Amino acid sequence: MKLQILDFERPIVELEQKLEEIKSHVKGQDINLAPEVRKMQEKIEATKKEVYANLSAWQRVQISRHSARPFFLDYVGLAFTDFVELKGDRLYSDDASMPAGLATIDGIKCIVIGQQKGRDVKENLLRNFGSPHPEGYRKALRLMRLAEKFNLPVVCLIDTPGAYPGVGAEERHIAEAIAVNLREMMILRTPIVAIVIGEGGSGGALGIGVADRVLMLENAYYSVISPEGCAAILWKHRKHAPEAAAALKLNATELLKLELIDEIVSEPLGGAHRDPAAAAKSLQAAVTSALRSLEKVPVEKLLQARYDKFRKMGRVQE
Repeated sequence: MKLQILDFERPIVELEQKLEEIKSHVKGQDINLAPEVRKMQEKIEATKKEVYANLSAWQRVQISRHSARPFFLDYVGLAFTDFVELKGDRLYSDDASMPAGLATIDGIKCIVIGQQKGRDVKENLLRNFGSPHPEGYRKALRLMRLAEKFNLPVVCLIDTPGAYPGVGAEERHIAEAIAVNLREMMILRTPIVAIVIGEGGSGGALGIGVADRVLMLENAYYSVISPEGCAAILWKHRKHAPEAAAALKLNATELLKLELIDEIVSEPLGGAHRDPAAAAKSLQAAVTSALRSLEKVPVEKLLQARYDKFRKMGRVQE
């Protein structure tokens, strides 16, 4: 698959292309251009650091949506072992956009739940573009209750533009399904760790996001509305999405300041898609650390801390 190039990455790509031209030019010829190649490589690295160290909120949104970015099942394969998928909500059907099951992460047995997107038309139709139906949230809750029953922690990987807003979802009560999850996750008697790995869109994300520890990859976003949706409402045009992204304070750094998340998980330079294995290693370390700290907390204290965590959100200081 051809790697998607984002607009702000073009200076880097142009330098890389020039470097390849130099290498191909001297191939098979008795010419020593090693000093020029080294200088070009140094310039590329310096440009990468400059570009990726100064990303705007909108640019991070673009990275979070990158077509090659690791999705839920990629992380399950790289950071977890012994994954056994469990399907169906026992009420209506299975939802392929919300896969879930039993797994092990660094020796810790758990229930892992996440939202899955697709990389081509066929897979996106199967996964509904990562937008879960009501049965997806009900399946997630069924597995959470299973985790509670067998004293297993719950790990949720969030990556959705939002819950599916179609007629069928409304007929099967999507709002009620999400609301029940919010209530039940707040009182679930087992540790919960959530991590935003890509898009964290509105109630669709929050439906599996009530957790004792909320982590976030550094190029993910977490927001009550997409930048395009916000721009359409406030500026009457989607072209103002970059301004909306900045106003929403949806990136990890801003959310950590606001105490809406607990930790930022680092990504490889340029984004998780540049080195999925390294990104998975960071995710595994962060999730494992959170789980090991939570397993020492008595259940009653865990529930009180979870309640206090979410009650203090949205405080206004005058």
